[in-house]
Amino acid sequence: MEKINKLSTTAVPLAMEDIDTDQIIPSRFLKAISRAGFGDNLFRDWRYDKADKPIPSFILNNPLYNGEILIAGRNFGCGSSREHAAWALVDYGFKIVVSSFFADIFKGNALNNGILPITVSETNLQALLKIVNLNPKAIFEVDLAAQSFCYKEALKINFEIDAYKKECLLNGYDDIDYLLSIKQDIVAYESL
Repeated sequence: MEKINKLSTTAVPLAMEDIDTDQIIPSRFLKAISRAGFGDNLFRDWRYDKADKPIPSFILNNPLYNGEILIAGRNFGCGSSREHAAWALVDYGFKIVVSSFFADIFKGNALNNGILPITVSETNLQALLKIVNLNPKAIFEVDLAAQSFCYKEALKINFEIDAYKKECLLNGYDDIDYLLSIKQDIVAYESL
């Protein structure tokens, strides 16, 4: 996984609520055995019409909006427990998803696949969406070590994250990489 520490980037606003994993990556695209290529079908049924032509009104098709942060409405990642939803977000280029609520299984899958899910209050979520909608080139600063999400001096949000998952994201570790990083400690303990 890629390390996440400090990130300075624009964001994509997707204010819809209750976005489920089938909307993130439709089930008909789950046949691949590799994680590559899922980003092409991220929000597929919202991005493209039946003739596979981009739907201009969908936010990912709007050239004004891009960046490594997705700011989404409440209850993001609900529905089935497909890990492919996290794969699609990573493959598309998102490193952070911000919402006022995440489905637990999606949140775990995101963390396990190198995405930082940041939970904010509904008030802060609406403020962030307003900032991006008024200025698509607004730059947000994320500092995982300090657990802060900022927009200039105008808005600073501190967020919570599990200490273990924080260490994994800071170092680019999956669970196996983490165990390998403490191998000497494990060997020492086992030799007692």
